[in-house]
Amino acid sequence: MVQSPQRIVCLTEETTETLYLLGEGHRVVGVSGYTVRPPEARQKPKVSAFINAKIEKIMALEPDLVLTFSDLQADIAAQLIRQGLTVLSFNQRSVQEILNMVFTLATVVGVEDKGRALIAGWESDLDKIRRSSSRFSFRPRVFFEEWNSPLISGIRWVEELIEIAGGVPVFPELRSKKNAPDRVVDSAEVVLRHPDVVIASWCGAKVNKKTIRSRPNWNETPAVRNGHIYEIKSTYILQPGPAALTEGIRQLHAILAHVAGSPVPPELTCLEKQDSTLLIP
Repeated sequence: MVQSPQRIVCLTEETTETLYLLGEGHRVVGVSGYTVRPPEARQKPKVSAFINAKIEKIMALEPDLVLTFSDLQADIAAQLIRQGLTVLSFNQRSVQEILNMVFTLATVVGVEDKGRALIAGWESDLDKIRRSSSRFSFRPRVFFEEWNSPLISGIRWVEELIEIAGGVPVFPELRSKKNAPDRVVDSAEVVLRHPDVVIASWCGAKVNKKTIRSRPNWNETPAVRNGHIYEIKSTYILQPGPAALTEGIRQLHAILAHVAGSPVPPELTCLEKQDSTLLIP
């Protein structure tokens, strides 16, 4: 009789959150120390950071599957494979690839129908956001910064979500570049591209809007001139998983609707109560 994995270690948050949303959180026996969502997952043993892991601690949990993400965890995956563990590595970088990851994981754990239902709900919400943004009086030009020193922008799934939410990314040529060093941008070039809004998410660090406003010549941009500088916490947008497709895009849509002077339909408002101050510059 075939049995799906029952003891799963997740080395990034997006697979942990996916398993909980599928109703299979009881299978998770170890998580990344950076796990925030869902809160109950933080009660599980923490066995890794992002680019390093406690191999002996993972082995002690006797997992029948370990989930990793991208080339950044390739060395961890190799060590675990040499120890005889089964490792599945995802490398999702686009909205479609995030959906594919969720469906693949649902299939691996034997709950394919739950995966289809979850994905169908997200796709329906994305379509609602597309329709809402189509009613904007204009589509704001968006500079999204993932880090401030050096300036990094253009990560693919975020750029795609910006477009769905009603914006126009100012560095569209960067989305094909997977590695952060290849997506470093020049501060002066940002000014030349005249963003209407700056949205920052500094990968776990609190965004300093004063720093953004004080960059040389940035006061010439419509974004700074009109006070349109906003923060989205990295846990909502910089992880290619469920949070980005739910709360992350809702926050993007709320910001862009505000900049465009358009209302947000009640069913598309942000889900997290702590972000009620989202639109305060």
